[in-house]
Amino acid sequence: MPKYVPGKFAEEIAREYGIEESDIIKLGSNENPLGVSPLVSKAICKNLDTLNIYPPIDAADLRKAIAEYIGVPFRHILVGNGVDGVLDTLARLFINEGDEAVIPTPTFSFYQLSASILGGKPVFLPRDANFDVQVDKLLETISERTKMIYLCTPNNPTGNMMREEDIGRIAESTDAMVIVDEAYVEFADKNVAHLATKYDNVVVTRTFSKAFGLAGLRVGYCIAPEWMYSEYMKVYQPFSVNRLGVIAGMAALRDKEHLERTLKVVREGRTYLIENLPFRTYPSQANFVMINVEPYTSGEVTEYLLRRGIIVRDCASFTGEGTDRLIRITVGTMGQNRVVVEALKAFLEEH
Repeated sequence: MPKYVPGKFAEEIAREYGIEESDIIKLGSNENPLGVSPLVSKAICKNLDTLNIYPPIDAADLRKAIAEYIGVPFRHILVGNGVDGVLDTLARLFINEGDEAVIPTPTFSFYQLSASILGGKPVFLPRDANFDVQVDKLLETISERTKMIYLCTPNNPTGNMMREEDIGRIAESTDAMVIVDEAYVEFADKNVAHLATKYDNVVVTRTFSKAFGLAGLRVGYCIAPEWMYSEYMKVYQPFSVNRLGVIAGMAALRDKEHLERTLKVVREGRTYLIENLPFRTYPSQANFVMINVEPYTSGEVTEYLLRRGIIVRDCASFTGEGTDRLIRITVGTMGQNRVVVEALKAFLEEH
């Protein structure tokens, strides 16, 4: 069983390559380029003297704030220790030894890990040449042992989205749980959160790590059918969202101006990268852009960038054919975007 491979950290690159940490540009983990909302910082500082007290077990106040933000009833919202924690809890709820989880690849590798840890069997379905899910083939892949189907939209690392009608078609064709991961949906033009209130077997997962900039606090949630709340809480690790996470999440939702600034920076930077990167780029609805670096390998190119203090994501660790030619680049500030574009142009000039 493979281990989860995260994006590289500035600290390790500084040690390995002898670069000052302050000189490193980190564009490998899809973090918010503007940082955290000022309202979040103030709320955390104001509540530092409450850290000796356990948080509410089900983060009810945060769930109510999320429900208002999404526009769904309160009992449709469930939380976890980052979206990974939500996915892990869902897997524990539905996956038993020998059950199957259908996973279109390449995609977020934690789906495979969360199912495998519980004795489940990942069933990989390659995406087509444009990295779209092949819905007909997916439906043919479903068996009596299929308990979960993972659909990431916008997909990580490709950035493309699924059509709502295709998700609905899948949900209507099976009793398996259809997990729709919308971790990057704030950067996209549409969402399918309402499908979790329409279908009894659809769960839409989301996170505060990307658009809201709370990656370091691990706050995730999902929109789920109302029946799931009592079952989810049976296998949910108590106090999964810590007190500062609850406080920060509520403050982040209040700061609509910071969210709009983030979305503007990302959309403008995404367009710049797609138009200026000197390799083949793919359409993206997320806060990153994927490139194909053929005839070179992703390892060659990422190593070149690392020596120059630029961290991007080598997609070779993602399951799927040809991922060793793919690199995912987080949209940064415009200055950071220009640096990575010029560095990749220099790579081509030197090779």
